[in-house]
Amino acid sequence: MRRVVVLALVGLAVAAAGGGLLWARNAPLTVPVVRPETDFAVKVFGLGTVEARVLSRTGFKVAGTLDALNADHGDTVAAGRLLATIDATEQQARVAKARAQVANAEAAVAVAEAAARKAEALHRQRVQTNRRRQSLLERQSVSQEAAEESQANEAIAGADLLVAQSEIASARAKFDDARAQLVSDLAVLGQHELKAPFDALVVSRAKELGAVVGAGETLFTLVAPETVWILAYVDEARSGGIAVGQPAEVRLRSLPQRLFHGTVARVGLESDRVNEERRVYVTCTDCPPDFHLGEQAEVFVTKAVLPRALMVPEKAIERFDGATGFLWVIRDGRLARLPARFGHRTHDGRVELVDGLPDGAAVVAAIGTGLRDGRAAAADAAPGGSTTGGARP
Repeated sequence: MRRVVVLALVGLAVAAAGGGLLWARNAPLTVPVVRPETDFAVKVFGLGTVEARVLSRTGFKVAGTLDALNADHGDTVAAGRLLATIDATEQQARVAKARAQVANAEAAVAVAEAAARKAEALHRQRVQTNRRRQSLLERQSVSQEAAEESQANEAIAGADLLVAQSEIASARAKFDDARAQLVSDLAVLGQHELKAPFDALVVSRAKELGAVVGAGETLFTLVAPETVWILAYVDEARSGGIAVGQPAEVRLRSLPQRLFHGTVARVGLESDRVNEERRVYVTCTDCPPDFHLGEQAEVFVTKAVLPRALMVPEKAIERFDGATGFLWVIRDGRLARLPARFGHRTHDGRVELVDGLPDGAAVVAAIGTGLRDGRAAAADAAPGGSTTGGARP
């Protein structure tokens, strides 16, 4: 008798456990669902640094020793202002020598021109003399030998004139060469002075007075303050639709408590092949005037504003490929797994649902245990239950 009672109790316990499991497996679930949002700003995130569109690392074209420095870190300089000079003693001597050569060549031109005028006068005289002698020969007033000598003298004078004219051309060519050499030496002398190429702020100076600088070595780093912007790197998967003119928000690492405003000024034509990121340049309209090149900045670009949208967490999408996937929805009080299409992706890991939601259905906001086609389910009405949490019976 006692054994029968024990067996009966065990049977009842097993039945109760099985019933409990069956009830737990089929009991209606309460799941968080996605709620529609209005005037939703689609923002994408990019991490970048403060840079400048116009930045010049300038230095001398020739090597030398610094003998004057007229600017330093933090100075504002106007275009054309003298920043530094290097010792130019040797080059000044070359310029003086070139000036003397120009004067010498100019005098040589004058000498050649005078010789040409003399040769021309002599040639005219010999031509006239020859004409008279030839006329007298016809009247047999002079000998044949004298007439031939007069004609030869005219030919010699003509040749001398050609030589004199050629010497003028040669002297002028030497004069042009000397003058070109002077221009070249003056240009090199000018390269011993370093001037600001534009209105700029001096970011850094690399050398001190008396130091030797090499040709092409950077001495000053200059930026145009009005061209400072933020270079942000945006994930290619979220960068579609970013365009010039779109509003942006900037948070500098040195001022994390403040949010500044800006505009997309340029979208790079070449992406980072390794990190698969797109370069986006943002100008800041209300950032502090004091900037620090290379400072880290967070950028949020608003690429669209949706009048009404269902923004589904990516973690609630199964087999998501960037455009399509599968969602769990509550339709007529029961769960269903349906294919869907998606649009914009945001910086906080949500995706716009574009198509695939039946009328009256609600999207499950989080994938939890117990989700099964046809199971009874209801939307969680608790505060915050629209986007987070898991299913519960």
